[in-house]
Parts: sequence; structure tokens; C-alpha cells
Amino acid sequence: MDSLITAAAHALAAGDPLGALNRVALRDDAPALALRGIAMAQLGEFERAKVLVRNAVRSFGARAPVARARCIVAEAEIAFASRDLGWPIGSLDAARAILEAQGDKVNAAHARYLDIRRLLLIGRLDSAERKLAAIDPAPLPFALKTVHELVIAGIAVRRVQTKTARTALERAQRTARQANIPALAAEVASAFDFLNLPAARLVSTGNERLLLLEEVETVLQSDALIVDACRHIVRKAGTTVSLARRPVLFTLARALAEAWPGDVSRDTLIARAFRMQHADETHRARLRVEMGRLRKEIDALADVTSTTQGFELAPHHSCKVIVLARPVEEKHAEVLALLADGEMWSSSSLALALGASQRTVQRALDTLATAGKAHSFGRGRSRRWTMPPMPGFATSLLLPGSLPID
Repeated sequence: MDSLITAAAHALAAGDPLGALNRVALRDDAPALALRGIAMAQLGEFERAKVLVRNAVRSFGARAPVARARCIVAEAEIAFASRDLGWPIGSLDAARAILEAQGDKVNAAHARYLDIRRLLLIGRLDSAERKLAAIDPAPLPFALKTVHELVIAGIAVRRVQTKTARTALERAQRTARQANIPALAAEVASAFDFLNLPAARLVSTGNERLLLLEEVETVLQSDALIVDACRHIVRKAGTTVSLARRPVLFTLARALAEAWPGDVSRDTLIARAFRMQHADETHRARLRVEMGRLRKEIDALADVTSTTQGFELAPHHSCKVIVLARPVEEKHAEVLALLADGEMWSSSSLALALGASQRTVQRALDTLATAGKAHSFGRGRSRRWTMPPMPGFATSLLLPGSLPID
């Protein structure tokens, strides 16, 4: 490898993409194409980066399996950074196997972390945790140690374990400082900022207030009956009932919880659950059926009793009732929560992250675009969606991996 390629590689490792481009910008050999692609990715030019790295893969060919595998890992990183979550993960696994067989432990570990971070993006926390446990970060360079701690923090945040997340971020801050890569240090700082933004809204006995993630954790550990509108579950003291696939039942449960200790009239419940402004006997009959189903679902946590006007929630052991909701709620909030990270998402990646059909997500995006809340760039398969980050709220903090979209 010549001196310019070596110098460009060192510049990229130090987080200096412009310095790398200054050395290889006019070259079209395979190593230069790969380095140019990585540099363009560090500058945020993902589409150009994909083309360059893909050309490098072809140029290296089968005669240079290790270099080709490294380029595939770089291509995967660019794809995931640009939220192309449908990128063929099998190619990354094959490249990782080659790197491990050839003794390139650092790049093989980098490939593993890419796979884990993708799982984190689509909400598969158990799988991400299992794969992370198989990696020993001790012999790895400081940059990958930082990534390891960021993944630990990401899993902890989504499990609402703030002490674990904060401790991991403190370790990440130290290793990022030792790595001396500004972009990595900025990512750690951004993760710290995320912990200090409102993560949810508490509604109880007619009052509302915003909560930080640490306060959400305290609420979840209390003895209160919690109707969690972030994950569409009802929980109390370790017992959890998921209503994520029962939207009507969850709407009824939330309406009763928000009115506690009072009751909710039948007309109000019909309007909220069935979206009917004028109720007749068929709607009241359907309400009785749905209330019977709700009563059965949450029987271990609370009773649903009828009153003269409607229905009321009666938690066991006379505990307090709390509703946890997102800081900002509106139609298609799940899509907005992902778009608010400022990255460019494809509709297929949004569908994968939300566990919804691509057509459902596309309808939501069209609605948001009409309202001026989302913007698209490109056409066809290269079309990407984004929105400016919503200031002051950790919008995607409590977003589950798979929920239906209204």
C-alpha cells in the first residue's frame, strides 16, 4: 500500500475526512475508491458514498477477499447510517466471517457492532443484548469500546434503566476522549442530552406534567396502576398486560384511567373508541361487549364496573392510577418519532422499525407530507423521508419496536 493510501486511512481513522480526500480525491484504484467512499460517508454524502464503496467492492474482486470484505462492512455501515435497514444482512455476516478467518479481529468486531446497532434500531432488544454479550471489548481500540458502551446505553434507555444508561455513557465519554475522534465524542454528547429531555407525560387525577426518563423509571417502579400509552400496555408491580394489538381496548382503558377516580359516560367512550359522534343502541351493545373483553384482559390488575352514567376503573388494593403518554401526541406519532432523529428514512425501513406494512407507513407519510410535517427527497427506491428534529423532546425514547399505526 503506497504512502498516500496509508496517510488517507490514518486521516479517516482520526475522523478527518477532508484530509483523506485531499490525498486520494483524484485516484480511481480500488483502495482509493474505498477511502473516498468512507470519507464521503463521514461528510454525510451517503448516496455518493454508496456508489464509491460499491465500485471498490467490484474493483477488489475475489483476488483480495479481506479488502473486499472490509468494503462490504463499510457499505453496510453507510446503509444503516442512511436508515436503509433492508440492506442484506447476510452479506455483512459473510464479510465478518472472512475477516475473522483472516485474523482481522477489529473489523470483524466492527461488523458485529453494526449488526447489533441495526437490531437496536428496529427494536429487537433481546437479540441485540445476546449478540453484545458475546463480544469482549477489552482488546478492541478505544473507538469500538465507545461503540460498545453506546450500545449498552441504547439498550438500557429502551428498557428504561437510567442508572445503567448513564454509567455506560460515562464510560463511553472516557473512551471517546481517548479515541480522540470528534464525531464519536459528539455522538456520546448527543446521547447524554437525550437523557435530559422530557421522555413522557404523566396524566393523573386531571393533572399533567412532563417527565424525564429517570422520573419515568421511578413511576414504573411504583405500586400504581399504569396505563402506558407509549407502549400500549397496562401494568402494575411487575404484572404487564399488552394491548398493543387491541387498539379499541387500549383506548377504553386509557379513557377510564384518565377519568379515575371518576367514571366516563357511555357516549364519551363510544366517541373515543369507535369514533362515532352520535351513538345508537348498536354502539352501546358493542361497547358492552368491548368492556367485557377489557374486563377479562385486565382482571389481574383492576375491575371495570358499570355506573349510572357509564363505566369506571377500580384498581385492586385501591392503588393510584396513572397514564403515561408521549410528550407530544398526534396522529402518526410513531412515524414522527423516528423521523425526528434527523436522519433520512426510506418507507421500507420505517415499516421494518415499526412492525407495520409498507403501504400503511406510506399512507402515514403522505398524510404528514400534506400537513407539512415530513419532507421527501428523491424518487422511486431512492426516495427518503425526514423532518427537522422536534426541539425539547426525546420523541423516540420510549418508542416500542412493533406497534400498529392508526
